[in-house]
Amino acid sequence: MNKLVSFTALVVMIFFSAAITAQVDYPSPSPLAKISQKVGVTDVNIEYSRPARKGRTLFVDVEKFGSIWRTGANASTKISFSHDVTFDGKPVPAGQYALYSIPGETNWSVMLYSDLSLGGNVGSYDQSKEVARANVQAEKIPISVENFTIDIGNISNDGATLGLVWGNYYVPVKLGVKTDEVVSAQIEDYMKNPMASVGNHYSQAASYYYQNDKDLNSALEWITKAIEINPTAFWNIQTKAKILGKMERYSEAIEAAKQSTQVAKAAENDFGYIDANQKLIDDWSKQQ
Repeated sequence: MNKLVSFTALVVMIFFSAAITAQVDYPSPSPLAKISQKVGVTDVNIEYSRPARKGRTLFVDVEKFGSIWRTGANASTKISFSHDVTFDGKPVPAGQYALYSIPGETNWSVMLYSDLSLGGNVGSYDQSKEVARANVQAEKIPISVENFTIDIGNISNDGATLGLVWGNYYVPVKLGVKTDEVVSAQIEDYMKNPMASVGNHYSQAASYYYQNDKDLNSALEWITKAIEINPTAFWNIQTKAKILGKMERYSEAIEAAKQSTQVAKAAENDFGYIDANQKLIDDWSKQQ
């Protein structure tokens, strides 16, 4: 009987111990947010906590003009780049950094910092650990944003804008990426690979060179190989026509466009390529 009582007591203790130590998922006053954005071929990832205004006067009641701010709440705001970038024109190696700022009524300083563990201990901020600093003009927006927000907008192959938004403040920092440098190096390396014919690399490389006004002779060589591998790909034949057109070899371009049309007619769906080819032919005919 005593053994049964002891066992029951042990079970009860274990149950209540588990209940006491169980985690309660309370809501955070500054919830965690994560951003993942591709800019060209560079991955930009941001992790930060988003404080709320809660009726306070920004940078007077909460944070201070002229003082270093962790640019978020809780742990350090972190931003990472998969390739080298520029931050307001300053070169920054690929890697992960903490994001700090000094708010001003009209101008802000925004800094990338190498120590990810500093958090809100800004009294120990060491300027020698700064990787880059942007001095930018703050803009006023016609709405009031309750939660601090980081945005990546104005995205192109060459860069984007890192936007800090809170209240009616908008602080834009220009990010630059080296898309052409990275892609061109990859193409150069891959074209030495005997497996370049796999996965449409010839056609993709040719299209990239055509679209970015690079070496058209190489583009023509690669698209010709792509057509040899897949003669029914009328879209590749049109790309060859466009490359020849940009090289001002209009007679050859017209013939290639006609060939693209002929192959497209045999397909179940031409996806508008026949009409597009005719427009190209009409344009090149005027330039001969």
